[in-house]
Amino acid sequence: MFLTVFSLIVRRFLIALPILVIVSALLFAALRLIPVDPAAMSMPATATNEEIEAKRIEMGLDKPLPVQYAYWLSNIAAGDFGDSIHYRRPVIGLIGAALPQTIELAGLAMIIASIFGLAGGLLMFYFRGRVMASAIDFGSIVLLSLPDFLWGLFFILVFGVVLDVLPFTGRLSSGIEQPVVTGFLLLDALIRGEPYVAWDALRHMLLPAFALGLAFSPTIMRVLNSSLLDVYQEDFIQQARLRGVSERRILTRHALKNAVLPTLTLMGVQFGFLFGGTLLIEVIYSYPGIGNLMIGAVRDADLPMIQILGLTYCVAVLLISAIVDAMTLILNPKLRTPR
Repeated sequence: MFLTVFSLIVRRFLIALPILVIVSALLFAALRLIPVDPAAMSMPATATNEEIEAKRIEMGLDKPLPVQYAYWLSNIAAGDFGDSIHYRRPVIGLIGAALPQTIELAGLAMIIASIFGLAGGLLMFYFRGRVMASAIDFGSIVLLSLPDFLWGLFFILVFGVVLDVLPFTGRLSSGIEQPVVTGFLLLDALIRGEPYVAWDALRHMLLPAFALGLAFSPTIMRVLNSSLLDVYQEDFIQQARLRGVSERRILTRHALKNAVLPTLTLMGVQFGFLFGGTLLIEVIYSYPGIGNLMIGAVRDADLPMIQILGLTYCVAVLLISAIVDAMTLILNPKLRTPR
């Protein structure tokens, strides 16, 4: 099994390389069509035309587009990801500080989506043909109809303003110093033995995570229910009934482990979309992740930042896809059988 999973990872890595090159080329070319001069933006407002032109030559902007792209790729290969035009700091440092925040938020949101989605799917299937199943189905449609940013605004109004029980801006309360060990705030707080910092950070994450998670949970719910309905048409379910196996045991020990595989695949795809869909939620909640960083970069026409952030999202989706495929391979022995 280990060799099979390892070969899958190697194949995924070989496939990812040309995908990254294609995405980076498209991103680089598209950003060069924007009527913005990176050289002028990187210089002070008092810079002369001669100084701006000298900067353009230094940045290689006087060269043809393919040469500029090759120059950019060579810099990345050498570990130079460029400097942010707006922040005047290395891009990689800014993204490195913001990326763990988004991973934590997306991870918590996916946990919430999984809990609501899996529980709702099981309940919908368990009460199939009854009024309760119709009520759960109606609730999933309502959840599916509302985008995550509307949930975000609703939660701010109810839990942040009216009830005033949860914070809705930033990452930590004022006066609390952020521990820095790995970059992941929750983990760093526990490593440093500061559970109150972890609790405060978690309270700041709850509203945006619920806004993201609730928006993604209905799809998981409906796919799990549909998969269970399909599995219950298989012969082995009927054979289990003939052997006198209880319905609850059939569901939990036989049907669920087969129905969860397509659901797991969907959850991996959902996590990729969720990771890339944090932009508006991070802006609404002033959450310091890469979504907020991307919105600011687009607003300021910070081309070096946009380019590396775009590649970061691409790498994240490819990595999530590889992990889901590996987990599916581990959980489904049929996929490991040579053909």
